[in-house]
This record gives sequence, C-alpha cells and structure tokens, in this order.
Amino acid sequence: MAKGPPPALPRFLLFVKIAILVLSVIILALAAYSISIFSTSYGVYGYSGVAGLLIFTVIKTWIIYGALTFIELRAPHLYWRIVAIALYGISIIFWLSAWAWSASNAAFWLSWDYGFLYSSSYAPFKAEGAALAACAGLGAVVWILAIVNEVFLVRACLADHGTTNAHGQAELGQVHGKHEPQAAVYPVSAPAPTAQYGQQAPYGQQAPYGQPQQAPYQQQQPYPTQ
Repeated sequence: MAKGPPPALPRFLLFVKIAILVLSVIILALAAYSISIFSTSYGVYGYSGVAGLLIFTVIKTWIIYGALTFIELRAPHLYWRIVAIALYGISIIFWLSAWAWSASNAAFWLSWDYGFLYSSSYAPFKAEGAALAACAGLGAVVWILAIVNEVFLVRACLADHGTTNAHGQAELGQVHGKHEPQAAVYPVSAPAPTAQYGQQAPYGQQAPYGQPQQAPYQQQQPYPTQ
C-alpha cells in the first residue's frame, strides 16, 4: 500500500519491460497483416476478431508499461504499488486471452482441408494461419514475461517491511525531515512513605534501608521536675 518503487526491486525487470514493448510492436504488425490478408486477396474486409483483440492488447500494454516505467524512473513519489500490481495483473489476463485465441484460430486455418481449391486459392488462408500462429507464439512469450514482472514486483513489495510504515506516517504528516532517536523514558517510582514519629508504619512495609525500625507509638511519661 506504500508509494514509490520498492528498494528490493530487481534491476533486470527494466529489460523485461523493454522486451515486452518490443515484442508487442512485432505482434501489432502481424495482427494488422492478418486483417489485410483477406481484403487484399478478395477485396473484402477480413475477419478481425482475434486480430482486433491483439491490437487492443498491444496498445493497452504500451500505455500501462510505458506510463508505469516513466513514473517509476522519473516521478517515484507518484508510484502507487497497489495500482501498479493491479494494472500489471490486468495486462496478464489480456495477454493470456489474446495468445490463446490466436492459437485456436491459427490451428483452424492451418488444419483446414483445401483440397477442393487450387493451391493459389487457399494461399491467403495459410498466410492467415501463419500470421496468427506467430502472434500466438510471441504473445505467449510476452505473457510469461508479464508474469515474471508481476511476481518479482510483489516479492519486492512483501520484502519491504520498513518503508511501508514510514510512508504511511509521512502521509499522515507524522514524519518531518530527519528522524532523531528519542531517549527512552522510564517511569519514576515514588519514594516509599516513611512512618512519622508517633505513627506505626503500615503492615508489611519495611522502613527504608539504613533507618532503624520505628517502634509502635507509646505515650511517654513527663519528665520529673525538680
């Protein structure tokens, strides 16, 4: 629940995010190519269901990973850990759906029996299957990298025990500048009451060390006068 990147966040996660962004660019190009296959071959708008999901997932990935990486490096005071974990988790779900659907469609186009058509007639179907198969393979790699990024981020947040409390106090205005150690305060015990002259000390209470025990009160006789 704290703000700012956790101190234990591995450095290699930056390269993982860069790899995700680079692979997503390739997937975007393949998805756009799969949409254009039917339109260029038959003059009609091709099937864009899975390709549309791939393009949407890629654009969402650019926004999420680009924005969070920029905030992490340039404005760490705006980096909310719980928000980053939630957004990365949403990206993982979308990539799982995208590459799984791509693999299903690629298997359909590549396994279809085109014996009744000429070889030049079913070439676009094979190209469609190949493009979607490439999107599925690269999408699965991006999905795995996204899981790695999420897992190490959560581990770094759980390993940060002291920063969370400090940030929470800072949000409440309880931390001001440099922390100075405070001296320990011990309770001061009151001195034991002493029996005054002519009074008996309470039962079970001893006189302070070094003082003689006070005898019970006795009425003294007046001194004889001459």
